[in-house]
Amino acid sequence: MTRQVAPDHAVEAAHRTIFESGLAVRREILGDEYVDAALSRNAGTDGEGLQEYVSEFVWGGVWTREGLERRDRSLVTISLLIALGQHTELATHIRTGLRNGLTRQEISETVVHATAYVGCPAGIAAMRVVQEVLTAELGPLSATETESPA
Repeated sequence: MTRQVAPDHAVEAAHRTIFESGLAVRREILGDEYVDAALSRNAGTDGEGLQEYVSEFVWGGVWTREGLERRDRSLVTISLLIALGQHTELATHIRTGLRNGLTRQEISETVVHATAYVGCPAGIAAMRVVQEVLTAELGPLSATETESPA
């Protein structure tokens, strides 16, 4: 027999505070449109709890921590998503990285760097996603951006 414990209102309040902080950061980084779409798409479904978890524990518990700047967290996240082959999330976090101040070159170099550790097939697949997102967000790579320093 499982014993039901009355909810601790202090714990509930703490969860709510972290959730709200996470939701605010998530909105700052991903944009209201993206977050609203994710929340409404999952409202009243089995995915609703996961959206709450992501807002609270990923965005509220991790992205609000001190020790790394948001741009650095973006670089780490991009690298991890490349390694995991999570291309849909990779596209989202390329946009996130741009919002967090990463340059086109830094994002491309992150793919090159990750490829050295995760392998060419993973790097090539990731670069396809990166090129698509960067072109959509920033336009085509210009000739001045490809010139090597003398």
